[in-house]
Amino acid sequence: MAKPILVANWKNHPGSLAEAKALLKGLSKEARLYKNLSLFIAPPAPYLELAALKARNFARLACQDMAAFSQGTYTAMLTPDILKSLGVRLAIIGHSERRALGETSAQVVDKVKVALRAGIVPLVCIGEQARDVDGEHFDILREELKSSLSGLNAKTARGIIIAYEPVWVIGKSAKDALPPAELAQTVIFLKKQLSDLYGRSVAESIPILYGGAVEPENAGALMRETYIKGFLVGHASLKPESFKSIAESLLTKI
Repeated sequence: MAKPILVANWKNHPGSLAEAKALLKGLSKEARLYKNLSLFIAPPAPYLELAALKARNFARLACQDMAAFSQGTYTAMLTPDILKSLGVRLAIIGHSERRALGETSAQVVDKVKVALRAGIVPLVCIGEQARDVDGEHFDILREELKSSLSGLNAKTARGIIIAYEPVWVIGKSAKDALPPAELAQTVIFLKKQLSDLYGRSVAESIPILYGGAVEPENAGALMRETYIKGFLVGHASLKPESFKSIAESLLTKI
């Protein structure tokens, strides 16, 4: 059985190199635990080299975004060659916060294809802005999934991971987060869409992670009662004890 996947998205935190070193030191204390997972740490770009060095015994490196092209001269862009030289193995692509800044699904597709060609696993993020009783959010999810994977064939689709992150849940507490039953229903829906696109075998091979108010209080139920293969964790990944508890929740399902 494949290991559960846990991705720590530090976003633009912590605020200093010293704090980043302290955070990595705290996480390293549970190295034995994290070796039971496919753990990826996605720090801000200035901390990539530090994370590659300090977490190499228990985690792999991820990036929070990447360029939509592999060659050329582009100020401030992180191209695959740079990322791979640092040891990046996974790229978060199409995160809701990037989409809120104007990133389109067409741009997401370009980045996914560049990542695949470079041998970097694309973690493709999708999620609705709001839920409604009529289920129209499922139409939004269907369209965002299809448009974010446009042009990928069944063979290349096997190399991706999907992260479902309902935007309306992000920043809420565990008690206000998505109930496990609704998450399970959504994961089944997404698997059906992937099956329609690429066939059942490929759909079953694509892991679906969940992100959105993942806390120690709800991680266990979300993992046990749904069909996810892991978590994309934001602010809780900045707290070693909370992150440890979430990791332990992933392992209870094995």
